[in-house]
Formats: sequence, C-alpha cells, structure tokens
Amino acid sequence: MSVTAAAGFVASGIGCGIKASGAPDLAMIATDDHTPVAAAGVFTTNLAQAAPVQISQRHLADGAAAAVVLNSGNANAATGEQGRADALRMCTLTAEGLAIAPTDVLVCSTGLIGIPLAMAALDTGIPKLCAQLASTGGADAAQAIMTTDTVRKEAVVTAGRATVGGMAKGAAMLSPAMATMLAVITTDAAIAPNALQRILAGAVGDSFDCLSVDGCRSTNDTVLVLANGRAGEVDHHQFSAALTDVCASLAEQMARDAEGATKFVRVIVRGAPSNAEARTAARAVANSQLVQCSLNGCDPYWGRVLSELGASGAFIDPERVEIAYNEVTVARHGVACAHDAQALTDVLHQRDIEIRCDLHLAHGEAIVLTTDLSHAYIDENRRTS
Repeated sequence: MSVTAAAGFVASGIGCGIKASGAPDLAMIATDDHTPVAAAGVFTTNLAQAAPVQISQRHLADGAAAAVVLNSGNANAATGEQGRADALRMCTLTAEGLAIAPTDVLVCSTGLIGIPLAMAALDTGIPKLCAQLASTGGADAAQAIMTTDTVRKEAVVTAGRATVGGMAKGAAMLSPAMATMLAVITTDAAIAPNALQRILAGAVGDSFDCLSVDGCRSTNDTVLVLANGRAGEVDHHQFSAALTDVCASLAEQMARDAEGATKFVRVIVRGAPSNAEARTAARAVANSQLVQCSLNGCDPYWGRVLSELGASGAFIDPERVEIAYNEVTVARHGVACAHDAQALTDVLHQRDIEIRCDLHLAHGEAIVLTTDLSHAYIDENRRTS
C-alpha cells in the first residue's frame, strides 16, 4: 500500500495493451473523493522533454491536482504535436472517469522514445482503470509502471501524525538531474503548494539527484507529490526529512535493480572544499565507465578513482587523497599503501561496496549511488529497449 498508505488516496494498475506482452502498463493515483489537493513536481532537465512532461508542467501551474495517470511501454517522447494531444487525451479520459477538470490531472509516460501512443488501448483502458481505483491498489499501480524493472519500488515513512508513501520505476538511463524515472508520492500532511514545491526540490536534490547508473538523462523524468491535508499540519523539518527518506529509499531501490548490475555502490567523498565540490567529485567517479568496469571485474584499480577525482572539476590536491574500498584503505597521500590483500578481495566480491575518498582539504561531503557496468547491461541496451 505504499502510494496509498496515506489516508485519502486510491490507486489501480492494469494491462491495457500498450505492451505487446500483455503485462500491466497503465496506472492511476487519485484522491479518494476526487478533490484537487496541493501538488508539486520536479521534471527532467533534458531539453527534449516528452509530451507528458510538458502537459503536467502546465497543469501544475496552480499547485493543485486530483489524479495522476501513468502508462509504461511507450514514453510518448519525440512525438510532436500529436504526442501533446495524446497526453491531453489521457488527462481528459481520466477527468471524465472521475468527474473532475482535465487540468486537475497530471500525466506520465515511460518506455520507448519516438513511437506514437496506442490511443485505442488507452481509450478503453483508462475508463476501466477509473472504475477499479481502491485504497488497496498501490501495489498494482507500482507494478504497472515498470519497464525493465524486475521488482516494484515502494516506500513509506511517517512524519508525526502524517504518512508519506511513494512508488517509482527506473532501472536504466539513471543520471543526476534527475535520475531517469517516474515517481509518485502522496501524503496526508497539510502543506501549502509553494512549501511543498520547495521541500520536494530539496528532497530530490538529496536523493534522486545523487543517483547515477549510466550517466544518461531521459526525456520523461518526473517526480510528483500530492498532499491532501487530512492528517493536519506537521513540522516542516519533520515532513522534509520524511519526504527525503522516501525519495532516498526509492533511489536506492532503483540502483539495486539497475539493468545488469551485480554491485550496489556508494561513492563517498569527504574532506572537499564544499558539499557541492564533493558531489561533483563523487559524480565523476560514479559516472566513470572505467571505474564501473573495474567493479564488475572485482578489480580494486584505485588509480582510476584518483584520475576521475582529478578530472571532475572539483579542487583536489592529489597528494592528500586517501582512497578505500569499504574499510580497506588502498591509497594514502595519493600513492599506494600497504593493505590486507585478502580482505580487499573479499570486499570486491560483495554485493554492496563503498568507495571512500577523503580529499583532506576541508569538510565538504557527498554520497552518490551507482553500480558496476556488466555485459548484461550492454546486452539489454544494444537494441531498442
């Protein structure tokens, strides 16, 4: 019940025929009384924005929404004016089914780029979806937005009397600003739209923006949050922490389910001149295909890590840098140091690995999540997928 864990929300997910396999491909989240509530969103920074991103941004101009309709199997991106008309049609069909205004509906799509939507499937699927909305439908909705995901991504955190619950999809094209993904989060906290937008932006910055699997940024990235206020007002700091925890959990779940990944990796940079420079350095290491290949081969080639730190754009003094894999330090003052070779081998064969980089300059810190780069990732992406 992740995305419907907060009181007052309903959801559903079905297969309507967008995916040739017949797998679930259409989902909806809505307020149970179909009343618009405070809403906020963060979207891809890719200038080739998909049609649903453009439409959702328009519909969020008033800071309110009553429903989100999502499809998987087709991104409705690079589809021009027809794509925008199709995204609007999805909103209209939802509005008709729930007796609300089309502008109170947000829309998301994920899947293949450059292919027109199968609107005949949506014309029959969306009315059916509206009729099946239930407070127990969160899992079905989370299942229906999956593409190459192998498991649902769901999270729930409490903030005083309020609950924050969310669902997401994402297994590839995961890159900062934002991770390539869709996420819908609901809460029964009472919070004004402007504050909700500000808090969501901060939560995304500390979670999804700290995830990079392959350095590719999608056309459809969307994170939405709806707040119906039924639990009353909550402390903004407490709510911010809960929302960030939900986003962070979903981001980690995406990294753990990334296409072809055999390692879940935290790149930790400490001792940088600032947090921003620490994040810049950590992203460079996380984005490095050379580092990712070394991880896949269980090879502690720390020289690649040092090289990426130096090329990142963050300031470093290479002769102060210390690098460790989990608890095993392999370099101090920018040169190799004695270490337990067997312990290092054991670390590199684990599923969870931390690459710890201390620049020994100041107090800036950052963590970026990534994975290894495997043959399975290449096999998945050497064809249209």
